[in-house]
Amino acid sequence: MRAPQDARATPPRAIGLWGGLSANVLNMIGIGPFVTIPLALSALAGPSVFLGWIAGAVLCLCDGMVWAELGSTIPESGGPYHYLREAYGRERFGRLFGFLYLWQTLLTAPLSIGSAAVGFAQYAGYLVPSLDGTGRGLVAAGLCLFNTAVLYRKVGDIQKLSLAISVVVAIACVWIVGSGMAHFDRATAMHFMQTRHDGGHGFWLGLGAVALIAVYDYGGYNNVCMLGGEVKNPRRTIPMAVLLSIPLVATLYLGLNVAILGVLPWEQAAHSKFVVADFMQAIHGGMGGTLAVLLILLASWGSALVVLLGYSRVPYAAAEQGQFFRPFARLHPRDGFPTVSLLFVGVTSAMACFLSLESLIATLMVVQILFQYIAQCFAVVILRRRKADASVFRMPLYPLPIAVSLVGWLYLVATSGWLSIAVGVGAVVVGTLVFLWQARSTRSWPFPNA
Repeated sequence: MRAPQDARATPPRAIGLWGGLSANVLNMIGIGPFVTIPLALSALAGPSVFLGWIAGAVLCLCDGMVWAELGSTIPESGGPYHYLREAYGRERFGRLFGFLYLWQTLLTAPLSIGSAAVGFAQYAGYLVPSLDGTGRGLVAAGLCLFNTAVLYRKVGDIQKLSLAISVVVAIACVWIVGSGMAHFDRATAMHFMQTRHDGGHGFWLGLGAVALIAVYDYGGYNNVCMLGGEVKNPRRTIPMAVLLSIPLVATLYLGLNVAILGVLPWEQAAHSKFVVADFMQAIHGGMGGTLAVLLILLASWGSALVVLLGYSRVPYAAAEQGQFFRPFARLHPRDGFPTVSLLFVGVTSAMACFLSLESLIATLMVVQILFQYIAQCFAVVILRRRKADASVFRMPLYPLPIAVSLVGWLYLVATSGWLSIAVGVGAVVVGTLVFLWQARSTRSWPFPNA
C-alpha cells in the first residue's frame, strides 16, 4: 500500500449547485419513506408519530450544519475520511479515525446502496406479484450492477442525468401529495388523531424508533460532501446544497404522511407492503397505483445511482492518500473517474441485496453514528480553533447545533435495541484491532518504531 505518485491526475470539478442539490435530493427521495411509513406507524401510532418525524428533521438540520462547515473547510472527495484525518492529526489519532471511517464504509456502503435496491425490488413486486424472495434479490442485485455500468463514465454526464431524474421525481412527489390533499377525508384523519396506540413500545422508545427511521429516510443530505473534490466553488456550493435539501425534503415527507393518513385508515397503512401504491389506488384506481409504483421505481433507481456515485469515491480517496490498496486510486485515463473503487462498491452492493431491508436500517444507522457522526461533531470544534479562513462557511448559533446533534445521536443509539448496539460496538472493536495489526506490520503510529 505505497503512496501514489504526486503527479497522479485528479477528477475535474464539474458539479455545480444544481448538480450538488440534485445529488442530495435524489439520494434523500429514494425508497425510504415508501417502505418505512408502515414501520413508523407500527412503532408509534397516533399523532405522536409526527413528533418522531419532526425530531428526525431537526437532528438532520443540526447535523447538516456540521457537514456544511466540514465540507466547506475541507472540500475533498471522500469527505469524512479527510475531515477526521485532518481534525485528529494525520499521523496520530487521525490515522485511526480515518481508518475506522473507511472500515465502516466498507460495511455500510453496500448496505446503504443495497437497501435502496431491495426497496426497488419490493415495489417491483406490486407489478409482478409472482416475484418471490430470491427473484427480488436477483432484481436488486441486477439494479446495482446496471448502475455500476451507468456510472462508468465522466461525472459531468451523470450530473445531467441525476438532475433530470430529480425534476421528474419532484413532480411525481408533488402529484402524490397533492392527490392526497385533494381527497383528504376529515373523518379518517380524526380517527388517526384520536389513536393512542403505541405499537407495543413505551413512548420514548417509540419516539426513538420513529426518529431513527426518519433520519434514515432523510439521509443523503451529505452526499455532495462525498464528491467535494468534484464540486465547483465548493465553499459556497456544498453548504447551500446541504442546507437547502433538508427542509425541502422534510416538508415533502411530512406532507406525504399527512396525505396518506387522510385517505387510508392508519391500520391499513401500518400493515401495507405498498402503502403509497395502495394510497394512490384508493384515489385514482388501478392505473393510479401502477403509475405511482413506476414513479417510485424511478426514484429508488435514482437514489441507488447517486449513493453508489458518492460512496465509490471513498476507497479512492483513501487509496489516493496511500491509506488503502493502491489499485483503488486508479482513475479512468480519459474521463478521470475512479474505476476500481466504483467496481468494488458496485459488486459488493449487489451481494448485499440478498439481505432483509427491515433488518438493515437500525444496524446501519447505529454503525454510522458510532463510527462517524459523533466524531465529526468534535472535529468541527477542533478545526474551528485551528483554521480561521473567512471564506469558509460557519454554522449559525455555534455550538448549539453540535450539542443538539450529539444528544440526538446518543439518544438514537440508546433506543435502537441491544442487538444493533452490540453489532455497532463490535464493528468498532474489530476495526480498531485491524488498524492496530496493520500499524504494527507497517511500523507506524502508535507503535514505538513509527
